[in-house]
Amino acid sequence: MIFSQQRAVHAALILSWPLLLFGSGARGADSVDVNITNDGTEDILVTVYDMSTRPERIVFSNARINGFTSMPFFLFADANGKANLAWTATSADAVFPKCGHANIAVANAASVKVHADSECGA
Repeated sequence: MIFSQQRAVHAALILSWPLLLFGSGARGADSVDVNITNDGTEDILVTVYDMSTRPERIVFSNARINGFTSMPFFLFADANGKANLAWTATSADAVFPKCGHANIAVANAASVKVHADSECGA
């Protein structure tokens, strides 16, 4: 029983790849490669939104990025070959939390630095 459930999950994952690559009316060639980097020494939890899609797409949520570490991903491009993203970051330190956020337009092979160095709002 467990084996057949695992096979079903694997099959669903394999069949969903075309939807991830070509879904939402976007094609694989209409993407922007982005590299996001934690520009501090402390670990942060980062959420990235693809603001170029309607509705906006969560690229990843609360991903832990170690200090000075990068993480690659892609966004869907607009007609001009650019993409819009929004990010929020929270320090991994629960005692003295810090936050950060920004909205930015990027082109292919973009490098975005994220940080959590401001006081968090209520």
